[in-house]
Amino acid sequence: MRVGGSLSRPAAEPQFDAAPRPFRGAVHQGVRLRRRLTALAFVAPLLVYLGAFYLYPLYRNLDLSLRDYTVRSFVAGDAPFSGWDNFRKVIDDPTFGPALRHTMVFTFVSIAFQYVIGLALAVFFNRHFRLAPTLRALFLIPWLLPLIVSASTWSWMFNSESGVVNYFLHLFGVDPVGWLTSPDWALTSVIVANIWIGIPFNLVILYSGLQNIPGELYEAAALDGAGGWQQFRRITFPLLRPVSAITLLLGLVYTLKVFDLIWIMTKGGPGDASSTLATWSYQLGFGTLLPKFGPGAAVGNILILIALVFGLLYIRVQRRQEA
Repeated sequence: MRVGGSLSRPAAEPQFDAAPRPFRGAVHQGVRLRRRLTALAFVAPLLVYLGAFYLYPLYRNLDLSLRDYTVRSFVAGDAPFSGWDNFRKVIDDPTFGPALRHTMVFTFVSIAFQYVIGLALAVFFNRHFRLAPTLRALFLIPWLLPLIVSASTWSWMFNSESGVVNYFLHLFGVDPVGWLTSPDWALTSVIVANIWIGIPFNLVILYSGLQNIPGELYEAAALDGAGGWQQFRRITFPLLRPVSAITLLLGLVYTLKVFDLIWIMTKGGPGDASSTLATWSYQLGFGTLLPKFGPGAAVGNILILIALVFGLLYIRVQRRQEA
């Protein structure tokens, strides 16, 4: 089309962008911010719980161990800073060596017997015979009972005068034993009671691990002529290593801090014959008319440090196995 002797070009249609780039960037940032706030809202209750019931008590315990607290300063909150003095007092105390030794013996002997007996029972119940579910439920009773009930029952059974254990020993002509009153037997008595309480936990966890082992492996091993012990040594035990590791770690952390069982049965006595770091920490902090809050908290922190060391060792071993 000519206008005034020249060819006119059609007007270009205007281009409309859906949204300017700066505006679209702001929208995306707003969406990401809302998602983060939503995720934080879901996580917030857990963070509050961890802070209120784990981090703050841990901080308070550390603060107690680094200050010279008395009853008055504990209430007023003006205890002077003492640094590592409480830890030095605890380590130099004559009770520290026996308490640490009793803690190690109590922990490792308990864990060893709990694991071995729990593993044997798990393998036994893995045969799936008719009464297996009923018997397995009965073995859970020690785990379901309140600990104060279990400890009181074992105290009665080990009573020197009227206990059922000494009664059966008398039937076989054995003289009565002061299970809870003799320095030679007090620690053994609480270890036996703790083993009985911890077996069901090992049974449940290890039995669950056995359920994940394919049955075809046992069938193939049987066809190759492998007996029961060879199947256990070549198949069951190696494939249970991850489950065994977490079972032993959880048992270690739990057993290190056992207090109520020992306190109900022996109160750490007679003398210091069955005292552990857990019972000694309680005795320092609450067992006297003039409580020693700082040294008691220091013993508690030493116990936490021991558990942390074993936890880090477990993580390192797991990483090596996965590598």
